[in-house]
Amino acid sequence: MKVTIEELQSYLFACYGDDGDDQGFFMKLVEEIGELAEVLNKMYGRKLIGEDNVRTQLGNELADVIHYTMAIAALNGLAMSDIIISKDKAASIKYGHKINLEQFILNMRNGEADQ
Repeated sequence: MKVTIEELQSYLFACYGDDGDDQGFFMKLVEEIGELAEVLNKMYGRKLIGEDNVRTQLGNELADVIHYTMAIAALNGLAMSDIIISKDKAASIKYGHKINLEQFILNMRNGEADQ
């Protein structure tokens, strides 16, 4: 199953809407970023790996970072899908990318191979 950004934000608002604390979620986000850094240190030999699957850990920590980021956005009524597209358009111009995210998605949806 795939989830859209809008679906994730709606779900997180339903879970946390009335009781959510974006400052608390920010603290959790910082904690999760630290855990992500720890996994990356393991992947690149700066820390002992241990017994756990590092790729699984990486995916789990990235999911946690996305969770708390999107929860903060949901509590503040931010439409992140629109914001991501808009911000990417500006960045693609600034950095001279040959394609922006919106064009890339439209090409993919139209089955065009040269994204």
